[in-house]
Amino acid sequence: MKPLLSLIVATYNRSQQLLVTLQSVAAQTAPAALWECVVVDNNSTDDTAVQVEAFRAAHPDVPIRYLFEKRQGLSWARNCGITGSAGRIIAIIDDDERIVPGFVSAYIDFFAAHPEVAAAGGKIIAEYPSGRPDWMSPYTERPIANPIDLGPRPRPFPRGRIPGGGNMALQRWAVERYGAFDPSLGRRGGVLLGGEENELFERLARGGEKCWYVPDAVMYHIIPSSKLSPDYFDRLCFNIGVSQRARAVIRGGVGRLWIGEGLKWMAAFLLAAGYLLSGRRACAGRLVRMRRRITAGIRSSRPEK
Repeated sequence: MKPLLSLIVATYNRSQQLLVTLQSVAAQTAPAALWECVVVDNNSTDDTAVQVEAFRAAHPDVPIRYLFEKRQGLSWARNCGITGSAGRIIAIIDDDERIVPGFVSAYIDFFAAHPEVAAAGGKIIAEYPSGRPDWMSPYTERPIANPIDLGPRPRPFPRGRIPGGGNMALQRWAVERYGAFDPSLGRRGGVLLGGEENELFERLARGGEKCWYVPDAVMYHIIPSSKLSPDYFDRLCFNIGVSQRARAVIRGGVGRLWIGEGLKWMAAFLLAAGYLLSGRRACAGRLVRMRRRITAGIRSSRPEK
């Protein structure tokens, strides 16, 4: 019998962190016959393959499969998982997070009640083992952790919001109708590109499809101290700009991108002024720094390693 849901985990050189994710996968309360977990190793050079095999051997009742995708890139890896999986529902998480025991059941139950909905996303809670830095605001936290909480009840995602990349679910019919992730976008090894989720959900929206929020599909996004360094933040924001320009070129909207960037600068200055008046200089400085690096990436259009 085919599973109802396929849980796809793409991974690259994070074998120890992946084990944390797989422990949460193994704790799922949904009957094993209803779902599968497909781990896609995106050409890792560490001991990922060995660790996954050892985990499978230690958890024989957990429906985990291992696939290898040599083509470097998160989109390639996720597409490999989609092609190699069997579920009518395709749920996608990342290798730096943990999911609650009812995660799989939440998506199965939601799509059983709403078979006409093309896609969904759940709650994302940021977790900082080394502590949340004082420079972080809701605006500078979003590119790093992308927390999402739209309330206690299922509802359509509001205009301008989409699910987080590490907590989304798609109906297989939607992928067959609109396509999967664009391999020209998204992470490539250690290069912090993105935009593949935005581009996919833009295609769904143009087709008139709906995307809903599923509050019980909760994911904790684990943010290590390495992702809070100034260098990482600068590279991340720069490559966000590069990714935004790439998406704008695909849809023929570079002019609109620059207009939007100008409006975002105006908002950033107003928000920074508010932080300064309230004595939160670090928040103000990091917000302006984020905007400056994104703008530089849009102007450059070449990723920064």
